[in-house]
Amino acid sequence: MVQSVPKVLTVDEFISHYGECDRYELIDGELIEMEPTGPHEQVSALIGQKLNVEIDRQDLSYFIPHRCLIKLLGTETAFRPDVIVLDQTQLINEPLWQQEPVITSGNSIKLIAEVVSTNWQNDYARKVEDYALLGVPEYWIVDYLGIGGREYIGKFKQPTLTICTLIGDEYQKKLFQNNDQLISSIFPNLQLTAQQIFMAG
Repeated sequence: MVQSVPKVLTVDEFISHYGECDRYELIDGELIEMEPTGPHEQVSALIGQKLNVEIDRQDLSYFIPHRCLIKLLGTETAFRPDVIVLDQTQLINEPLWQQEPVITSGNSIKLIAEVVSTNWQNDYARKVEDYALLGVPEYWIVDYLGIGGREYIGKFKQPTLTICTLIGDEYQKKLFQNNDQLISSIFPNLQLTAQQIFMAG
């Protein structure tokens, strides 16, 4: 039996064919189908809601777009984060933004949150590396089901929210579980516990 080799897509082909479809992202030219469940969407929505309240309360020049892709320059990778906080003042430097919601610079991004699902390896490993290289200052890995590997959330698996804070060119990671109060460098006055987020799902 002859197996066909899957077609490798360029980022431009991906944006052209799948840019409007929220079900896919591109990793190294491979089309990755995202399979969000209802609870996954509830968790994403709660995070967006809480961060929007904080943005409004502090009158910050940030916003959370409904749809957005991150194009990693020099690669055939385009991520579609569950929640992304952008700095409006930096968008003037984004070459694609006026035509389509595509970000290419870490300077435009304040925070990304990925809600973990069956493809948890990408959230815990690949995206940690790529978001750090891009210069994203804060990255949340929201594992509301506690399905990540033991090396990421501990031997006793339980819902865990990992906040990765960029120090130099690497992330320092802090795990939050149960009623731990989240500590965010981007939103230092945020009053939110890990459990409040997990309960949304």
